[in-house]
Amino acid sequence: MDRVTHAAPKSVKADSVIVVGSGMAGLVCALALAPRSVTLMTKTPRLEGGSSLWAKGGIAAAIGPDDTPAHHAADTLSAGAGLSDPESALRLAEEGVENLQWLIDEGVPFDRAVNGTLDLAQEAAHRYARIVHAGGDATGRVLMQALIKRIRATRSITVLEETFAHDLIVSDGQIHGLVAYHPKKSWATHYSPHVVLATGGIGMTWWHTSNPSEATGDGLAMAARAGANLADLEFVQFHPTVLAIESKTNGASLPLLTEALRGAGALLLDESGYRFMLSEHPAAEMAARDIVARAIEKRTRAGHRVYLDLRPVLTGGHGASFPQAIEASKRAGFNPKTEPLPVIPAAHYHMGGIQTDHRGRTSIDGLWACGEVAATGVHGANRLASNSLLEAMVYARRVAADIRSHPGSQNKQPSLAAAAPKVPPNSACAELKRIFAATRKLMSRHVGVLRSGDGLETAFSQLSKFDRQLRDLSDRTAAHDPSSADTVVSWSETRNLLLVARLVTLAALQRQESRGAHYRDDHPISTPAWQRHQTLTADQLDAA
Repeated sequence: MDRVTHAAPKSVKADSVIVVGSGMAGLVCALALAPRSVTLMTKTPRLEGGSSLWAKGGIAAAIGPDDTPAHHAADTLSAGAGLSDPESALRLAEEGVENLQWLIDEGVPFDRAVNGTLDLAQEAAHRYARIVHAGGDATGRVLMQALIKRIRATRSITVLEETFAHDLIVSDGQIHGLVAYHPKKSWATHYSPHVVLATGGIGMTWWHTSNPSEATGDGLAMAARAGANLADLEFVQFHPTVLAIESKTNGASLPLLTEALRGAGALLLDESGYRFMLSEHPAAEMAARDIVARAIEKRTRAGHRVYLDLRPVLTGGHGASFPQAIEASKRAGFNPKTEPLPVIPAAHYHMGGIQTDHRGRTSIDGLWACGEVAATGVHGANRLASNSLLEAMVYARRVAADIRSHPGSQNKQPSLAAAAPKVPPNSACAELKRIFAATRKLMSRHVGVLRSGDGLETAFSQLSKFDRQLRDLSDRTAAHDPSSADTVVSWSETRNLLLVARLVTLAALQRQESRGAHYRDDHPISTPAWQRHQTLTADQLDAA
């Protein structure tokens, strides 16, 4: 097992651009920066990581015969519950068409109809069929495979796998690079005046999630510790229908049953066979995600079971479009041809994040963000289905264009070298895992689909205790019990996830209304006074 020393990290020569994250946003940004030199850094063992790989939905683009970018933007604004920026939504929809063509030119094999045109599907809260898929419900995997192939073939891109970006280096408000951990090389400092965070979401902050295990909020936490402005952190989208697998009680990622299934005719039923969404909303199963998720959560908390019935989809001849959903069901021991599938809501997508402008610039000079880690103002309080891959692609290319417009760096390395962090010893591993799991359970209980002021206060107080416990563990560093690579990663992810949990909880406490994906039963109404974005910094945690 590799051991970690606590000496100063090794200095690595300046990179032209550092891109952190290997989901769709990171890959697209790196490709769009070519031929400029790029170091693409990911903590996963391979580039095949992140939530993008598991995306079951598709990419929304207004290319249908009766559709327009204006219609797409209007649907985005409607889902955003008054917080989506109208200009940003329209520009996203307009650029979506040309960006889709860029992906086609990059070799992505999208699904096509018999006549050769792109096959368009309809999803909840979209007034038109405008969702482009690849490989049926395997869009994310097909997209990622095509992009990774291009990354591997691009000589200007250096890939660093299994490399954990730990903290940003900021001096006088300017980015100078970051400190990273390499299991085989220990700590290293990567100097660059241009850093792009494309680290994905925060789904592992909750016990039930559709996100992969690496979604621990690393980029958001790094930016927060560096002093960046953060926006709309309270808005977390819970996907209504993930497969409720009883055996997965350890908080592992749950299989997502794509929204397109409901678009193709799947129905939500309770244990008696009652189709309850008919009494919840005029659009029934096709209502916005927050409405469907709350309806399911209320029934679950009342002791009912909720099921997604795929039989109308399968008997209608659409089964071939959902190979992953059917396979996941069978692996879990269900037969979707003969029985409905048990479902629960799960943390799926973060509308909030590092606050950026329309070019992806953050409040720190030299730091950009794109993809789920960024709060661009497009999604507002509730993301429209299949807008996430679209936004990741559009903003990743905007970030690349903005960086390309910057001349080569004239910045010198800061004279003050970055110090390696104090990592808890191996003997603290069990305690790290306890804090990690307890944080996730606490967030699901009090900062999930349904929230209340009392529950949020309880969560914030307990999270503050966890934070003190984690700090105490770091003070236990001992020469006779050094930290292994596994301990470093466990501590880093726990540290990041706990900071994100505290920030999200504080934001939810402060927003005393219900809007979009943020629902408080003590403030169930949306109010005009709160029709605004909420900006936070990590410093506000100490004042709370």
